Parts: sequence; C-alpha cells; structure tokens
Amino acid sequence: MNHYETVFILNPVLSDVQIEETVKKFEDFLIKNGAKMVAKENWGLKKLAYPIQNKKSGFYHLFEFTSNGEVVMPYEQEFRRDERVMRFLTVKLDKHAIAWAEKRRTRNKKTAKA
Repeated sequence: MNHYETVFILNPVLSDVQIEETVKKFEDFLIKNGAKMVAKENWGLKKLAYPIQNKKSGFYHLFEFTSNGEVVMPYEQEFRRDERVMRFLTVKLDKHAIAWAEKRRTRNKKTAKA
C-alpha cells in the first residue's frame, strides 16, 4: 500500500452545502475503491497566488490516504470532470514525508485544543 496526499481547491462561490457534498463525493470515491483515509483537513478560504478561472481565492482541502496505485488515475479523472474543482495535486509520500505529515497532524491537534 502506498501513502498519498491530495490537495484540491474548490471554487469560492460554492455554498457550505455544495462544498460538503463535493468533499464527501471524493472521500466516498476513495473508500469505495479500497483506499483507507488517514486524515482529512479543511484549510478554509485562502487567497490564491495568482488568479485561476478569474477567481482570486478558493476553498482548500487536504486528503491523506493509503491505497494501491491503481486508484490514483480514476481518482484524478473525477477531479478533472468536476467543474467545482479549480486545481488539484496528488503526490505519493515517502517515509520522510509520512513522518512530517504525522508531526503536522499532532501539532494541529494540539493547537486546536488550546
């Protein structure tokens, strides 16, 4: 099983319900295809470095999951088909990146409790 991380940016004009539906759609797709979700993060509305589709901001989300490599291609195809997604990037994590991601998660949990 490989460890992957996907960051995707959703259109800023979407309502909260539409955002939740979109995130749930991609999470369900992964689970249905045998992936195991490790972490999910909602980074919220952020300003973009440059305009994408004439938009200056977007809703950022991160998925961290384990899966075999066969899931990634159809998963990314779903991102391309969905007009609510402005950008996405999926990367395979090595052992150092996995350790860093675990540290980031524990650090975020500590700051959320404080």
